[in-house]
Amino acid sequence: MLDWFASFGGWAWIVLGLVLIGGETLAPGVFLLWLGLAALLTGAVVGLTGIAWQGAWLVFAAFAVASVLVGRIATRRKAEEPDAAHGLNDRGRQLIGRVFKLEATMTGGEGRIRVGDSSWRVTGPELLAGSEVRVVRVEGATLIVEKA
Repeated sequence: MLDWFASFGGWAWIVLGLVLIGGETLAPGVFLLWLGLAALLTGAVVGLTGIAWQGAWLVFAAFAVASVLVGRIATRRKAEEPDAAHGLNDRGRQLIGRVFKLEATMTGGEGRIRVGDSSWRVTGPELLAGSEVRVVRVEGATLIVEKA
């Protein structure tokens, strides 16, 4: 089997790379993309140097590890962007720094504010209804506020 694969030279690696990249559309995640890129690069190296199949597999292994590591770094940086840190699924963090009016007088350090069509539980200093408060941090589903 390996002799048959090796008989195609660099083209076998290029076809394998294209199949892996195409397989990415069928499988969740981004893992096959990096292996496909490694196979394409291996095809280029085999095509240019004509190394034996054993060397080609070692080159592929090295490119696969390198491309997966580069891919992880690239996707990690994207996840650390400010919009991702304050993403759609973390609405409370989006409210930090914003000013709202209390719906009712805070009693026992607790009250509620209206944000759009939802009502949020807040904790902070004792303030009268209608007072403006600024959200300073989030603890679970509770907003911590201070007088604005």
